[in-house]
Amino acid sequence: MARSAPIPSNIYPSLTYDDAPAAIEWLCRAFGFEKRLVVPADIGKIMHSELTLGPGLIMVSSPKAEYRRVSPRGLPGSPLMLSVRIADPDEHCARAKEAGGVILREVQDEPYGSRGYMVEDPGGHTWYFGTYSPGAYWDGAG
Repeated sequence: MARSAPIPSNIYPSLTYDDAPAAIEWLCRAFGFEKRLVVPADIGKIMHSELTLGPGLIMVSSPKAEYRRVSPRGLPGSPLMLSVRIADPDEHCARAKEAGGVILREVQDEPYGSRGYMVEDPGGHTWYFGTYSPGAYWDGAG
């Protein structure tokens, strides 16, 4: 069954940043996210936030030791990568570079039908932005 429009996910990644207020501003400037909700905590900290990009949503907060929530900045690598479907990876990559994103892999065509690139944000999170739509092959659209 082919879908005519993307269906919003029921999975909402929650990312931890040492400097969550600065990360929120950077994610909006560099990647095009929009702030929907920001709940401050102590001075310079974020208890909870919601940022959207198209139908996608991420949550961003400051570290929470009581839940073992830490930023990946102190780790030797990132334990996960976030993948985001976008229409124009070339333009998006240029925007991320201009904002200081660390390009891990330049824009390229993938053997599974996507065009995209990989970038690390200032908080140490790894992202893939590309044209791939997971599930397209399941419903015959890919």
